Amino acid sequence: MDVSLAGLSLAHGYEESGPASLPSSGRVEGGRYNGKRDPRGRPKAAPALAGRATRIGLILALILFVMIPNANAQLQRDSFAPTPPMGWNSWNKFACNVSEDLIKSVADAIATNGMKDAGYQYVVIDDCWQVSRDENGNIVADPQRFPSGIKALADYVHSKGLKFGLYSDAGTKTCAGRPGSQGHEYQDALQYARWGADYLKYDWCNTGTRNAEEAYATMSNALLATGRPIVLSICEWGKNKAWLWAKGIGNLWRTTGDISDHWSMQKKWGDGSCCQLGMVEIVDLQADLWAFSGPGHWNDPDMLEVGNGGMTTEEYRSHFSFWAMLAAPLIAGNDVRAMTPEIRNILTNKEVIAVNQDALGHQARRVSKNADQEIWSRPLSDGSRAVILFNRGAVTTEITVSWTQLAYPNHVTANVRDLWTHKDLGKFTGSFSSTVTSHGVVMVKVSP
Repeated sequence: MDVSLAGLSLAHGYEESGPASLPSSGRVEGGRYNGKRDPRGRPKAAPALAGRATRIGLILALILFVMIPNANAQLQRDSFAPTPPMGWNSWNKFACNVSEDLIKSVADAIATNGMKDAGYQYVVIDDCWQVSRDENGNIVADPQRFPSGIKALADYVHSKGLKFGLYSDAGTKTCAGRPGSQGHEYQDALQYARWGADYLKYDWCNTGTRNAEEAYATMSNALLATGRPIVLSICEWGKNKAWLWAKGIGNLWRTTGDISDHWSMQKKWGDGSCCQLGMVEIVDLQADLWAFSGPGHWNDPDMLEVGNGGMTTEEYRSHFSFWAMLAAPLIAGNDVRAMTPEIRNILTNKEVIAVNQDALGHQARRVSKNADQEIWSRPLSDGSRAVILFNRGAVTTEITVSWTQLAYPNHVTANVRDLWTHKDLGKFTGSFSSTVTSHGVVMVKVSP
């Protein structure tokens, strides 16, 4: 390392630059200072000691120079997503069939159909918007599908009071074979910032033997260096257990393989790797990850499938309830321009969304599992608990939650409110019971 500070050079050590300059009361002889006192009669420090003190001071300054920006970077990164991000992504419904017209029409819909009012902010183009790099290495958008360019499209989304997001990949190519960002991280980050991006989903295809933490830290630092607050979504499918190292690097990290629009499924990919998963399989994989999630850094069980047609309305309601309880990003993946009233009511339920966005930022924990009956609990910032009574089974059943399962004394009387029917169910002491339909949930707020 060679660092220059105020005319001094450190190169694995310290060298004074130029001859020593001393007061007339002393001189250097053979590297030793023979002066005893300065003109005011005080003992004069030997230059060797002064030099050593300077070296120590400079070393400490360099340590702080490295450590403080890193700490500040984590605080800065966390500040971009104090609550789980809410928005829409193109992949689950449209895959590679993306265009300027599609994104504009989706932004129009979100701005007017109640989703923006419910808290949805980000409109994110997933894979296939990019086609090549120019002679300078700059990423190039598909000119046929995005004729006005990405900057104009981002401006349009912003004009609707929404935020704009893009997709890239930590490898040489994206999952759909388009140019990835490996080796172009700072160049791409600067381009995204110039265009006005607010969110980057960063995938993990075609990465070879690359280290995941290095790859994502490089892009995170590149984004921070632009000076624009850009949320970083780490999409490495849980392969490298990002929850163990990604705090301060990303704002959210995938915990599992891709979600599918099925209640229950586990299907290997064409190369034999595992797996595309159903909704309940993904829920199960979140149960032990609650300690890693919090404000600014969220576990991500993948985007929502609500409204894509593969599940029943009851199952979609369960899906949305769990994502809210898990403090998961609420990234819709359906065609929000043409929703049934039932699907719109699920995606815009403000009482359920309030649980997801609660400032305490705790992820729900499974506090009871008895065959197909489960109870999940999440503490909220006002001291109450959000609770799911979950029925995996094929028939309607009754489920009871006791106050001790919620870390309340049994003698406490609490108000119970149903967050889907929007009704206060009354005051209960010690426990609450409800019938729960097959594949359904009863989601309540318990407030002592």
